[in-house]
Amino acid sequence: MKADAVIIGAGISGSSIAWHLAKKGMRNIKVFDASYLTAGATGRCGAGVRTQWGTKTNCLLAKKSMEFFEEAGDLLDYKEDIEFKQAGYLILATTREEEAIFDKNIKVQHDIGIPSKRLTVQEALQIVPHLNPDSFLSASFCEKDGHLNPFRMTDAFYQAAKRLGVEFFFYEPVTDIKTNHASIEAVITDRRIIETDVVIDAAGGHAKEIAAMAGIDVPVFSEKHEILATEPTYPMQDPMVMSFSKNIYCQQVPHGSFLMGRSNPDAKHNHDVTSSWQFLEKMAKTVCDILPDIGKLRVVRQWGGLYNNSPDRQPIISSVDELPGFYVACGFSGHGFMFSPITGDLISDLILDKEPAINAAALSIKRFDETSNGDYETSVV
Repeated sequence: MKADAVIIGAGISGSSIAWHLAKKGMRNIKVFDASYLTAGATGRCGAGVRTQWGTKTNCLLAKKSMEFFEEAGDLLDYKEDIEFKQAGYLILATTREEEAIFDKNIKVQHDIGIPSKRLTVQEALQIVPHLNPDSFLSASFCEKDGHLNPFRMTDAFYQAAKRLGVEFFFYEPVTDIKTNHASIEAVITDRRIIETDVVIDAAGGHAKEIAAMAGIDVPVFSEKHEILATEPTYPMQDPMVMSFSKNIYCQQVPHGSFLMGRSNPDAKHNHDVTSSWQFLEKMAKTVCDILPDIGKLRVVRQWGGLYNNSPDRQPIISSVDELPGFYVACGFSGHGFMFSPITGDLISDLILDKEPAINAAALSIKRFDETSNGDYETSVV
């Protein structure tokens, strides 16, 4: 079997890359996944999408992606509802230090046209009346932010890519990448050999292991983050409510359930996706503090998923100088879903040697070279 490009990973990033490549004219694209569509981080994510960031690069990535999500149904000719709920993110500041950070972030956001704003406690309560006013000092809000259905959004990319001739192979893990004198010769799965000279590593939590097959050391690690879902209830919260310092995000989805997640600062660097009673206990205490009415709901399930983290917690969307034809889209640090449209656009431009929609130099893997002096933006906020 031969391919002009092989994409490893059929999550939201891999499916977006496949569609963008095919849309721009590349043919004979093959996508391989070790499991089913959305089996990895995509199907386990909170699926929130926000433009409120503290670095110019992340703001640009988010803004471009949000513009795509707003037109995704038409752009991808998808007949189902992707359940894009554009009701905003309400991000709570709970310390004076956090308020100062938010003030700086707003300036960055406004510089590139993101309509975010700072809110007092009373203004925040007008948007989410069941907030505990004693649990925060102020907030930031952007009405453009929101939430999607991750399964349908990925399916939209998948179906559109297939209509353009992209072939997907599921339950077929990649076992090796054959190289020779700094050139790619083939991708090997448990069933076949695919001759190609272009490989895109979009393997999410397993991106480091895939890159290692090609002799590339990508400086990322994976760790578990956990989420729970409640029983459905009447519509009571429009925006995502989020707090960095209290370690929570909480969103009511169109079907009435609340999704809420948090990170674990003690999480080990591995591929564990189980969930724990410790997570449930901490989440229950936090949500009852900030959103006490939600604390009255029953939890119906909880699960874990992988964040694939880079050293600066920003994406690696890049070619690899030491192996021409090898590209990486990883290290999203929990934000791969919300950046997926621009990820596909940027990687496809790199492969096809086109002028990118934004300057992607800040996303290059070269920023982690010893000679770079750590010259890159660092922010998760």
